[in-house]
Amino acid sequence: MSLFKNIFSPQKKETLDKGLEKSKSSFFSKLGKAVAGKSKVDDDVLDNLEEVLVTSDVGVNTTLKIIKRIEARVSKDKYMGTDELNAILREEIAGLLSETNSGEATEYEIPRDKKPYVIMVVGVNGVGKTTTIGKLAYQFKKQGLKVVLGAADTFRAAAIGQLQVWADRVDVPLVKQKMGSDPASVAFDTLSSAVKQDADVVIIDTAGRLHNKVNLMNELTKVKRVMQKVIDDTPHEVLLVLDGSTGQNAFEQAKQFTKATEVTALAVTKLDGTAKGGVVIGISDQFQIPVKYIGVGEGVEDLQVFNKYEFVDSFFG
Repeated sequence: MSLFKNIFSPQKKETLDKGLEKSKSSFFSKLGKAVAGKSKVDDDVLDNLEEVLVTSDVGVNTTLKIIKRIEARVSKDKYMGTDELNAILREEIAGLLSETNSGEATEYEIPRDKKPYVIMVVGVNGVGKTTTIGKLAYQFKKQGLKVVLGAADTFRAAAIGQLQVWADRVDVPLVKQKMGSDPASVAFDTLSSAVKQDADVVIIDTAGRLHNKVNLMNELTKVKRVMQKVIDDTPHEVLLVLDGSTGQNAFEQAKQFTKATEVTALAVTKLDGTAKGGVVIGISDQFQIPVKYIGVGEGVEDLQVFNKYEFVDSFFG
């Protein structure tokens, strides 16, 4: 069908296929059991399919939408063989995701009318926040853009150290202060430095705590307010990083963070080591926030721009 049009290069597509391998094989083994001994899609098959989607971390609300779409097709076509189910699933999920105005990108892009373009990165510790920042810096630098990083997660010495490792690896400047410094002060210094250096992109790491939403909200609000003293409409993007391998817990984190601050984009990491890739479908559908990036491997090139058509094609192809 026209939705699937080989947007990615063969190498990029292969990385995506490989990264989603565990999710795909787990899904298809469940689907095989769900339709075993059945030649047509009936109520039993649909009940089983519902269970398969929910246990593949697609999420209950999104699963119900998908089932409804398939039911509508079954009643329209009168007869649908179980051998057609995979292609239909693929079409209906792509159709569902095409209703969200995200997941269309094929390359790393930033608006060129904002300079520097400021990305504030949020997310709990351990989700791959620092790695995501490092890989983004690499991708933007590869495009010839001047990147500056800011280490505003000042509560953990390890966070500053890890970001320094990435800054050295990618060869971009890092603005930092000592552990325990005021995060807003680091953000202020980062933006001031970026303006002086005529940078194109600024990526600022922030503290990864969610045990007290009020504190987190106050802190992020202060960081934003102080940044706006340097550039008045910053941050231009608030990127929430979620660990895809935690499945439904990633949904919960997305819920909590979107209450604590205005999140404008999502990155879902660690999809290669897990069978929970379905979480990307649910998160794309449930939160009216675009999934911009997905992590499908350890390598520096394995953070990919999320394209919903390529994703669905790899997952159900």
